[in-house]
Amino acid sequence: MIVEPAPAKLNLLLQVAAPRADGLHPLCSVFVPLDLKDEVRVEPAGDGHDTVSCPGVSGENLATRALAAYRAAAPDAGVEPLKVAIGKRIPVAAGLGGGSADAAALLRVLTVVAGRPLDPQRLRELALALGSDVPSQLDPSAALVQGVGEQVEPLALPPMAFVLVPSDEGLSTPQVYAELDRLRSAGHAPTRERLDPQAARLFAQGPVPELAGAMENDLEGATLSLRPELADKLDALRNTGALGARITGSGPTAFGVFADRAGAEAAAAGIPGAVVALTR
Repeated sequence: MIVEPAPAKLNLLLQVAAPRADGLHPLCSVFVPLDLKDEVRVEPAGDGHDTVSCPGVSGENLATRALAAYRAAAPDAGVEPLKVAIGKRIPVAAGLGGGSADAAALLRVLTVVAGRPLDPQRLRELALALGSDVPSQLDPSAALVQGVGEQVEPLALPPMAFVLVPSDEGLSTPQVYAELDRLRSAGHAPTRERLDPQAARLFAQGPVPELAGAMENDLEGATLSLRPELADKLDALRNTGALGARITGSGPTAFGVFADRAGAEAAAAGIPGAVVALTR
């Protein structure tokens, strides 16, 4: 059996441009991986058929699609039928990239076990076809992500502690992007005239208090429009001493940045359902 970690990620910065002709939104984002992670366990299947189990996820999950896509892209790779079991710790549909992390972890395993693995460029293309967050999770480390997820540039970020406040009910990422477009069309949200990767690089170099105060998320207004009660979670984080608090990605998870683990644990003790996570 191979056991591969699949770490969650946070968007510390997320700029979103207007959609392209194909409907996809170009972005500029700073990702940071967390020590909160799923585990992807892979072993030979005894019955000769691929199976993927992921408790808490109904229907086909992204790892199932990743396995099928890899087989289609590399039919001669010599990968025997596999039994894949995903141990979930990352909340589902929470904006923490759990599904993408699971798919990327499985792709890493397949690259190891394949007799004739895909070359790195083809693997990145396959990952992008699965979802915009998957390419950056092939090598889960702090990164500046551009385009529609295909451009991944490693970054060095200082150690940080976070308090995550998930929600019982997830949010659909396409629904949040559609709400952003609606708000912008109605003049209720600012239009992003240009993406600024150099500003994102400078953002990542700042000390933790400065970085936390400069966080931004163009999707946050759309998320709060759909789920206004999430503002209470952000207020709770700020009231317990967070250096900065935001919604991550399309949400609905709120998070706060703290200088150290002790401060994060003290804050989490006063917020129902809160989870402490550190940079990976």
